[in-house]
Amino acid sequence: QQHSIHCSLMPGGGASLGESGCRTVLMSPYSSVLRTELWGGVPISLLAFAVFAYLVYRSAATALEPRVTRRDAGYLWLATGLPAAMSVIYGLISTQALGAVCQVCLGIYISSTLAFVLAGLAFRGSEPTGGHASPWPMWGRWFAEGVVTVVALVGLYVAFAPKGAKDGQGCGVLAQTADPGHVLVPSPYSRGTSAVMVLDPLCPACRGFDKRLDASGLGARMDMKYVLFPLDASCNWMLTDSLHPGACAVSEAMLCDPNKAQQVLEWAFAHQEELLEGARKGDGPLRAELKMKFPHVQGCLGTNKVKAQLRKSLKWGVANAIPVLTPQLFVGERRMCDEDTDLGLEYTLTTMLNQVEGKR
Repeated sequence: QQHSIHCSLMPGGGASLGESGCRTVLMSPYSSVLRTELWGGVPISLLAFAVFAYLVYRSAATALEPRVTRRDAGYLWLATGLPAAMSVIYGLISTQALGAVCQVCLGIYISSTLAFVLAGLAFRGSEPTGGHASPWPMWGRWFAEGVVTVVALVGLYVAFAPKGAKDGQGCGVLAQTADPGHVLVPSPYSRGTSAVMVLDPLCPACRGFDKRLDASGLGARMDMKYVLFPLDASCNWMLTDSLHPGACAVSEAMLCDPNKAQQVLEWAFAHQEELLEGARKGDGPLRAELKMKFPHVQGCLGTNKVKAQLRKSLKWGVANAIPVLTPQLFVGERRMCDEDTDLGLEYTLTTMLNQVEGKR
């Protein structure tokens, strides 16, 4: 996560970094639309804000009428049904698909429900319209006003939307694209533009990046390989302290049979917290668990041969002068900027892929 998140019901609440319900929701593909056309996409929360702004205007206009008729209150009740229905839909997505709820989202759900209930009470207390004229022409005009309000606010946002760090140009290039040490490990993505992902199997940011990449669907456009770069001082001489203890053991297990590396990686991602905690006092138990879980690593894990292969993988990073951090993604030969790996992933990756494919 490169950008801090402001997610508080109280104005002026501090920014947060790290795992949280807000982070889970914000980084998910459900948080915005047009993510490949615009850096970060158009936030769903912006659409909600536009609808609420319109409802405030419509409520004020109704309240200022000499008499509130059922035509007026009926439209308002119907209009508040939109955010109420969307709150139900997004509430289910948050709890069932994402398993997390953000504070701002919860505030929107509560506000939408209250607005719908209060509009219903206003309808019950309103006066009969009188006459036999259809309410639909007036409702159509009011609905058009709402559409104009939403379109205007979205257009204003798009006009001043954030841009990518370098508009897809990347932050650095690979000095050496060859793989004489055979350190590149296959990934599930095997067709399209060549790409390299530098990762640590026990890196929480790598797990999050992998989830976002999978959700984006853009992996299908890449022939991507992994380069293992464990941030674990037990094998990485560039560190004095281990950021992710146990990562060397898992990396060795992946290198024992590159064709089965994805199985090991998925298991490591799924049990990341417990593996990290268990390896803080030594990776012996982790190595034993790897041998039991993946029989093919027996006779390989911990041997001089696989340790030498892991050193070659780390030296690949040195030869390409990459920063000591994970994850990193190289598309073609260009490195995606760190600040584009969270909210701007879909837009930046699409731009970089289009640029590389356009040169063929």
